[in-house]
Formats: sequence, C-alpha cells, structure tokens
Amino acid sequence: MQYQYVATEAWRAYMDRAGRGMLMMDTMERVEKMVRANAVVIFSVSSCCMCHAVKRLFCGMGVNPTVYELDEDPRGKEIERILIRLLGCCCDIAEGSVVPVVFIGGKLVGAMDRVMASHINGTLVPLLKEAGALWL
Repeated sequence: MQYQYVATEAWRAYMDRAGRGMLMMDTMERVEKMVRANAVVIFSVSSCCMCHAVKRLFCGMGVNPTVYELDEDPRGKEIERILIRLLGCCCDIAEGSVVPVVFIGGKLVGAMDRVMASHINGTLVPLLKEAGALWL
C-alpha cells in the first residue's frame, strides 16, 4: 500500500501547486483590473520612504494617483509576487520589497528607478498626458 500513499502524496502536491496557480491567476486578474480602471496606479507599502517619495512626486505634479497599500491588503503578498513577476525580478519578497511599482495608462512603468529616470529625461509628463492624468 505504500505505492498508493506515494500516489496520494503526489496528487496532493500537484493539487496544491495547481491551487496556487489558480490563486495567482485570480490575483493577476485583480491587478489587471486595478491598473485598467485608473490613469495612474501606484502599488505601495505605507511605511516605505521610496513609496512616499514617488507619491509626492505625482501629487506635486498635479496628478491624483490611485494608491494600493499592499501592507493594508490581506492579499498584499500575493499582489507583490505578481508585481515581482511583471518586473522580471529574480528577488524574493523576504529579501526586500519591490515597491513602489507604477502603472500609467494601464502600462507598467516600473519601480522607483524607472519613474525617476522618466521624470529626469522628460518622458514622464507625456505619458501622464496620454493617460489623461495630467491636463497641462
């Protein structure tokens, strides 16, 4: 009967992975809906200084971003895993956070470094205008 036990364990492991896959798909769909519904979306952690800086940047430009605080969301870690995959990071959540992550007009801009680079090289304002987040 050991063979049946091994098969049962293998099936349970497969179903656990499949279940996590479905959860990831649900979370991915949730992130896509959040991003499509707003001109500027920032995924943030309330205690993160870099998140605060990027929020201040957009507010200082007259943009009213939609901010999702991942530490206040029960599914925040799942969303963060999706963001890691979207950014193409090979880091683990335990190593540190990937936030802030910014989407403009439904498109991934990236983390703080990409947002600041876009701001400095002058491509951020046209992105915001194209998304309808800035009217100047």
